[in-house]
Amino acid sequence: MKQLFFAMVFYAALLATAEGAVAETYPSRPIRFIVPQTPGGTSDIVARMVAQKLAEAVKQPVVIDNRAGASGTIGTAIAAKAPADGYTIVLAYTVHTTSAALYAQLPYDPVRSFATVTILATAPLLLVVPPRVPATTVAEFIRVAKTAPRPLTFGSAGNGSGGHLAGELLKVMAQVPLAHIPYRGTGQAITELIGGQIDFMFAAIIPIQPHVKSGRLRGIAVSSTRRSVTAPEIPTVAESGLEGFEYIGWYGVLAPAGTPGAVIARLHAEFVKILQLPDLRERLLTDGAETMGNSPAEFAAFLKAEMERWARVIKQAGAKID
Repeated sequence: MKQLFFAMVFYAALLATAEGAVAETYPSRPIRFIVPQTPGGTSDIVARMVAQKLAEAVKQPVVIDNRAGASGTIGTAIAAKAPADGYTIVLAYTVHTTSAALYAQLPYDPVRSFATVTILATAPLLLVVPPRVPATTVAEFIRVAKTAPRPLTFGSAGNGSGGHLAGELLKVMAQVPLAHIPYRGTGQAITELIGGQIDFMFAAIIPIQPHVKSGRLRGIAVSSTRRSVTAPEIPTVAESGLEGFEYIGWYGVLAPAGTPGAVIARLHAEFVKILQLPDLRERLLTDGAETMGNSPAEFAAFLKAEMERWARVIKQAGAKID
């Protein structure tokens, strides 16, 4: 027994020494940062902001690799199968916690296939309607939806997107008949909303604000539980007619499962420092997002809780990927 004990102690010490050596030399070559979205999307913008700062901090290139498709699952699957050495990381966003409930089968496990690093930023959505929809509050909107001769339609950037899921949550909590219309992007959905092809949508605050200010659309409420610093004059859905409603978009960093703990710790420390930079915080705030920087353990707990919550909502709403 003593020999086994000393062998275990020796092995643990050896492992700690090896991890320490990895931490001292990491990174020694470029880091690939997979973004499972097309260039120009919100996730891509957030990733490029932090990638530039990370490259400056670690003195190595951080290369953005856009791998869009299938609501983010294509790029995420590539990251899951990459070597667990810290030289491949992936930007995860809200659909990471809903894909398991929306798809019959995934080529990875959203939790077990990854090591969590941190959530970079969060951002709410804005519920908007065109002037022809006679509602200025959430309570009025619900009354309109319940008395309309047909289900009100809402658009989004596609199945599984934040706008889609926020609409499904509204449908379940308000118990109103709503019909989802997926588009190929937020811009197309906004154009259709202004043109009268759909009745409402949940959209990111920054791209929708010009249309609200011009009067072409009306902002009713934000999806977070507290008001947005970007649009503090607009109430939340929860405070204006639907208590308990919450949808928060988030953007975080994951690495393949098995990535050394020392490497995860280094990445986490660098990202947290980056998120405290005033210029980065201001740029993200301009885009309607607030920086976060939680711990790997907190991020892991968040993923599990969000997966359970959205699985219930998706089942109740009957949402699916066609």
